[in-house]
Amino acid sequence: MNKTPNPPSATDAPALQLRGVRKVYEVGGQPAVALDHASLTVERAEIIALVGPSGSGKSTFCSIAGGLLNPTEGSVVVAGEDITGYDPRRLSEFRQSTVGFVFQSANLVPFLTARENLLVVDEVGRRTGAAARRRADKLLDELGVGERAKNMPNQLSGGQRQRVAIGRALMNEPQLVLFDEPTSALDTATGEQVMELIRSEIGSRGTAAIVVTHDERITRFADRTVHIVDGVLDA
Repeated sequence: MNKTPNPPSATDAPALQLRGVRKVYEVGGQPAVALDHASLTVERAEIIALVGPSGSGKSTFCSIAGGLLNPTEGSVVVAGEDITGYDPRRLSEFRQSTVGFVFQSANLVPFLTARENLLVVDEVGRRTGAAARRRADKLLDELGVGERAKNMPNQLSGGQRQRVAIGRALMNEPQLVLFDEPTSALDTATGEQVMELIRSEIGSRGTAAIVVTHDERITRFADRTVHIVDGVLDA
C-alpha cells in the first residue's frame, strides 16, 4: 500500500514563503498599492539583499514578512507557520519567538546598558535570570562588544550600537532576521564591518536574513539580490 509522504516539519520548511502578497492602503480616499502580488521564498541560512529606491515598498515588504502588518491579499508563512490573518496579539507572540529586527538607527533604549538592551527583549522570552544574562553576555562577546556590556548607548560608537542591536535581534534565536538599512548611518568601512559581521553571525546560526538597502554595494555580502520597484519584486 502506498503511503502518503509526511509534510515537511517546521525545521525543514523555508524561513519565509510569500505567495501573491498584496498590500493596499487608502490615501485621500483612493487605493494606493504598496506591494503588488509579491512572491518570494527565502531558505534557511540564506541572506537576501532587498534593493530598491525610497518609496519602492521595501518597508512594507519587511513589515509583512516580520508580522508587523497583515497583507490585503496573499499568504505569509514563516518557518512553517502560516501567519496570514493573525490578530495583533498572535502576531506579537509570533514576533517574540520567531523574528528579529535591526533598524538603521539601532533603536537601542537610551537609558539601558548594552547588556540590558538584550535582556529587556528576553523578559517575555524563553529565558530568565542567570540563563538570560549568560545568553546576553555570550552574544555580546561573539559580536566583539563584550567589554562594552555596561556602557550606555551614548557611550558607544555607531558600529558598536549596531553590534548590540544585532545581538538584541538574535537574543531569542529567531528563524528570520530583518535588517532595515543597517549601514546607512555608518561610514563605508564601518558599514562593511557590520555586513561582514551579519554574514558570519547569520551563517553560523543557520538563520535567514533579509537586508533592506538602497546601496548596491551591500549586495556582495548576500547570497541573492532581489530588486523591488513600485511594489513589484524582481526575484
